Amino acid sequence: MATQETTVATNVKWAVDPTHSEVQFKVKHLMITTVTGYFKSFNIEAETEDGQFTSADSVVFTADVNSISTNNDQRDTHLKSADFFDAENHSEIRFVGTRYEKVSGDDYKLHGDLTIKGITKPVTVNVEFGGIVVDPYGQTKAGFTVSGKISRQEFGLTWNAVTEAGSVVVSDEIKLHAEVQLVKQA
Repeated sequence: MATQETTVATNVKWAVDPTHSEVQFKVKHLMITTVTGYFKSFNIEAETEDGQFTSADSVVFTADVNSISTNNDQRDTHLKSADFFDAENHSEIRFVGTRYEKVSGDDYKLHGDLTIKGITKPVTVNVEFGGIVVDPYGQTKAGFTVSGKISRQEFGLTWNAVTEAGSVVVSDEIKLHAEVQLVKQA
């Protein structure tokens, strides 16, 4: 009697390599220049089937609001205040991936739920998969470039002012950009 073999998928866990990753945002100031900010403290964990990124069973990103940096202490303090992120009551930004879909080649879309300031909305970001390599220390790493846009007002970040000429000080659209390197976990 022939036995039938069942192939069991092995889920592989991945964690962020913080020294080779960065998370930034860009926002128009006075509608004439762009200010760039970073989250210095963040975490990304992913789980994939068989260690490949053709699908992702789980992707979770968190950022510590108190780690925000725009290279201006006064502006950073304002961003942490109740006018913007309200870090005292909402210290974490969280994105939980719900679907990872191939567009073409190495281009993917990652759909998920983004929570900022206690408000959760569906968001889709573009993901360019850079590949998987083994580094000189024997660690398996995967690289990604992530980009997208959100409306800050949809997440309760509604503070604004108007110039004498009638222009807004801070645009509603926030551009997101991340360079991410994940390390395969043993």
